[in-house]
Amino acid sequence: MRSLACVVAIATLVSAPALASSHREAPFITKNPKVDGTDFYLFNSYETGKGAFVTIIANYQPLQDAYGGPNYFSMDPEALYEIHIENSGDAIEDITFQFRFQNTLLNGTGVALPIALTDGGMSQTVPIPLINAGPIGLTDGGFTPGAFGGAQGQLETYSLGIVRGPRRASAAQPITKAVGGSAVFQKPMDNVGAKTFPAGTYGPYANSFIFDVNIPGCTTTGSRVFVGQRKEGFAVNLGTVFDLINAPAAVITDPMLRGAVPNQIANKNVTTLALEIPKACLTGTGNGVIGGWTTASVRQARVVNPRGGYSAATREGGNWTQVSRLGMPLVNEVVIGVPDKDRFNASEPKDDAANFAPYVTNPTLPKLIEILFMVPQPNVFPRTDLITVFLQGVPNVNQTMPVGPLSEMVRLNTGLAATPNGMQNNLGAFECFQMRSATMGPVLVLPPTNMACDPAGFPNGRRPGDDTVDVALRVVEGALLPGNDAPGGGVPFHDAVLQDDSDFDAVFPYLKTPNSGT
Repeated sequence: MRSLACVVAIATLVSAPALASSHREAPFITKNPKVDGTDFYLFNSYETGKGAFVTIIANYQPLQDAYGGPNYFSMDPEALYEIHIENSGDAIEDITFQFRFQNTLLNGTGVALPIALTDGGMSQTVPIPLINAGPIGLTDGGFTPGAFGGAQGQLETYSLGIVRGPRRASAAQPITKAVGGSAVFQKPMDNVGAKTFPAGTYGPYANSFIFDVNIPGCTTTGSRVFVGQRKEGFAVNLGTVFDLINAPAAVITDPMLRGAVPNQIANKNVTTLALEIPKACLTGTGNGVIGGWTTASVRQARVVNPRGGYSAATREGGNWTQVSRLGMPLVNEVVIGVPDKDRFNASEPKDDAANFAPYVTNPTLPKLIEILFMVPQPNVFPRTDLITVFLQGVPNVNQTMPVGPLSEMVRLNTGLAATPNGMQNNLGAFECFQMRSATMGPVLVLPPTNMACDPAGFPNGRRPGDDTVDVALRVVEGALLPGNDAPGGGVPFHDAVLQDDSDFDAVFPYLKTPNSGT
């Protein structure tokens, strides 16, 4: 048998596709980065005074370089971005929030400047090649909430609607601003650099695009929405992992060294769709557990315009066709096989049992480790521990009653109080399982007697500070099985990069101000 160092190295190596959460996770989505969902968060709000609310965050457009001009990272106006909530246990969405984007040019041209003719004649006004011609967002030394700066030539807006019941069964009802009643929302410009946004100005500027909203059918007030660029919230030792695990095994098996190296994608940004909704407007008639996931869809047909044009590069039509799906992190990376990755992105939770259950009941990652390094995989099948975590929810934590069909989504118990920022355990509810032995799997202990137990965290929902990579590695290797059934289940695998609540804000939308382009 090879050494523990080899075991850990190969375990991390074969997990490498997962270690960017859901960035570029399937062949087709790599061609369509504007609709590539990267991370999905669903958690009880922990901002002070927001205990009655749930926060939902769907991130899109992975690995954005802050200097990615001149066009930066607008959303796709030809796509439909959706966030789905299931509250009845049948694996069919009960509530869907729909986002549609529109990009327009100021005065039809963007910013245009008068240019003198070389012969000294009358000047000619010519559109500039940049999306802005001066500092953005400043109005008499302050900020006009949600306003576009006068120097901004490309304006990005969006509409937000809600569908109750199956998402294609009825038209969306418009969600509107609580102040003024408008159904058109503005999205801030990306953080292109310090000359466009002088030091200290981008944060207040972006915060002016947090809108209080009225949601049809939700009588409780206080809902909010924010759409805009944020600092990448995921953490991973990415370069080292892909360089054949260029790290000492003694580091990545020592739980005291989980933060031994810096996050190699900390200089990247993402685009965030964030909602804060009263729990009472999301829960159904069951036990207060809700499920959530995000999808993006495009039209079935696309014809490229050979003459191009700002808003006429293509003509698109036909039914909406889903091309991106994201619920629990890492599923399409280390669970779903390569032939079915695009199929998973096009699928719905209600069909998971028929289409994908064998990937969970008979996972390939432990077997690959066994083949390559003669390390026994967990020897009990089907893997009911993975079924529970990924497809049903954990009993007495985040499982609906009655138990619904096997389906992959993030499940959150809205009745469990949020853990305040600064007090969260980044291993979340995983730490609530105790007393693993050779013949018995660890027992869930609630209310917690272990001070490390944080039932408000992953896999009960997912917060930005939950270290889902470390939790997933341990669970897949059998940490929730008896020792005799999973000899390697007690190894505290990690990638040496720490995901922690200290990396995030304590207020909505929680993800930090994006990296600046300069």
